[in-house]
Amino acid sequence: MSLEHDLQQEKFSSVHNKAAVNILYTSSWLYNLNASRLKDYDITPEQFNVLRILRGSHPKPLMLADIALRMIDKNSNATRLVEKLRQKGFLKREICEENRRQVDIIITDKGLNVLKRIDSDEAEWLAKLKTITKAEAQELNRILDKLRG
Repeated sequence: MSLEHDLQQEKFSSVHNKAAVNILYTSSWLYNLNASRLKDYDITPEQFNVLRILRGSHPKPLMLADIALRMIDKNSNATRLVEKLRQKGFLKREICEENRRQVDIIITDKGLNVLKRIDSDEAEWLAKLKTITKAEAQELNRILDKLRG
């Protein structure tokens, strides 16, 4: 499907304007696909992102600021996300032994297990992206990196 068809818009002011709209539209499409698959696990894409960050540092704990810095969506409320995940038992917060003002955040076994279950469904989710070849995906990554660079 073309962007023009999906948005029912025949013209864009420039090819760069169309590219920007296309990136935003595709980002929303991917976000919704991701949100839909994560619903079965009772977590949001933002919560999933926090869990992935914590798994990446495991067993080393992270501070809230470290998590916020690594998040995909910089506008997400990391404090609220961490608290929701703590209530679900996916992570824990502990006072640091060396610095009583520091709170360390650590993924729990329950959090690691939910990520393992989500990982087992990843191939099915990524299959929706296999309409492009590996070479095209590499080129897309290069272009997107260049755009942000």
